[in-house]
Amino acid sequence: MNKRLPEEKKVFSKDLFIEYKNEFKPNYIFMIIVSLIYIGLLYRYGLQNSFIKNLDLIKYLILTPMLLSVVVIDYKLQIIPNRLNLTMFEIGLIFAFLHSFTDVAITINMLLGMLAGGGIFLLITLLGGLVYGKEAMGLGDVKLMGALGLYFGLTNIIIVSLLSFLIGAILSILLLLFKIKKMDEYIPFGPFIVIGAFITIFVPYSIIVNILLNIFTVGLYSRNRS
Repeated sequence: MNKRLPEEKKVFSKDLFIEYKNEFKPNYIFMIIVSLIYIGLLYRYGLQNSFIKNLDLIKYLILTPMLLSVVVIDYKLQIIPNRLNLTMFEIGLIFAFLHSFTDVAITINMLLGMLAGGGIFLLITLLGGLVYGKEAMGLGDVKLMGALGLYFGLTNIIIVSLLSFLIGAILSILLLLFKIKKMDEYIPFGPFIVIGAFITIFVPYSIIVNILLNIFTVGLYSRNRS
């Protein structure tokens, strides 16, 4: 289920996000959340003594309000704006270019992350269309994952994907159990991707991998026991 924008207000609209400006009033909770995340990022990555060493911190500081915008817009309107995805993509390319001055391997990893992130979700979308006759998820999610691949690189974007599906399954079940959503009601996937992205940003890779391995091991063990 995807809402379509009028043709003249697609990707390169003259007024950025004009389609949504009347949907949202000044949100102080949003600003507080952004501020808390910024504090967390400064604590997690710290301030280094050179611009290049601060690239990870800078890119996540820039990415944060855009990710939170994805949550708000996708939840309310069931769409992730092309312009928002494109902005994240463009900024990600800039960071990939900056990394090339110090380590080309990082740039290559970022580009592979873009291909993997978008490719995994595109494959799921196409398979969903073949099996169920409808989109398993919106193309906005595909574009979002492609853009995020530039920020996270190959390995971490796979982690983001796994976390988003795991979180999506858990929260979707809870939404249905508490009757917040109905079985035939659309549940936007963008917020789950964002949660997975923030977990990957803040939690060390080794801890996430251990948790995921334990979850899947318990699942396989329970299945074999049954």
